[in-house]
This record gives sequence, C-alpha cells and structure tokens, in this order.
Amino acid sequence: MLDDVDRRILRLMQSDPSLTVPELAESCGLTANRATRRIEKMREAGILIGQEAVIDWKALGFDVAVSLRITLDKAAPRAFDDFLDAARLVPEVIEIQTFLGRVDVRLHILARDLAHWQAIYRDQVLNLPHIAEIEALMTVASVKREDVLPL
Repeated sequence: MLDDVDRRILRLMQSDPSLTVPELAESCGLTANRATRRIEKMREAGILIGQEAVIDWKALGFDVAVSLRITLDKAAPRAFDDFLDAARLVPEVIEIQTFLGRVDVRLHILARDLAHWQAIYRDQVLNLPHIAEIEALMTVASVKREDVLPL
C-alpha cells in the first residue's frame, strides 16, 4: 500500500512534525502538489489521522498523574457503555482504554495536586457507574513516551 516515498514522508513527519509541505516535498524530491496529494491519500486511507499538540501538563500546573485500573460489574446490563459514557464527562480524564482480561478499563487522570486528585476521586470517580474494583497507580516518573515507530 505504501511505497518508499510515502514511508519517507511519514518518517520525516514523525521526526519533525513542524515541517511544512514544501519542506517535506523538497526532502523527498517531490513538488509541493505531489507531496500534498500523497499526504491527502494517506489521510483518506486512515494512515494519518490528524495532528496534535504535545502539552507539558506540569508546566500548566498539573503535577499529579494517576492511572486507574478498573474492573466493572459485568453482570449489570450496559455496564461498559454506562461507565464509558460517564467517564468521558470527567474533564480531568485525558485517556480511556478498554481491555480484555481481569481489568476492563484504564483511566488516565491529571490533577493539579493531591488535594485536587482527592476531590476528583471522591466526587467524580467514585460516582462512576458499575465499578467493582479500582486500583490506582500514581505516576512517579515518565521514562519513555513516544509514538514514533520505524517505517
């Protein structure tokens, strides 16, 4: 599906997302129009799904990161749907993942400090429906965070 030029475009975009289309085109030996067409084709194929800003949450005052591993009461009808619908409404939840196995859902939550975390946990998390078990893991250090894969 992808040729060497497409892979080169993706590698360049991963290594420096700020590159403009003309810069990408020049690095790949293409015109800007041809590079644009290739990028649009990859978007249409679902290979490129968007661009995003990487925010340093600590710089904005969010010093506490907690990962919650949650097991749901699967005997309840619509347990997953009800839980996910409610969890999406918690503003401090920045990521929701679902799993197969003992743990059903992982929520990644950011808070300004421990008092803020306690308020989120007490007032919002504990009110989410169909929770059977919760395990909280507080982030001490982020050792590696990278979405770049070799192409």
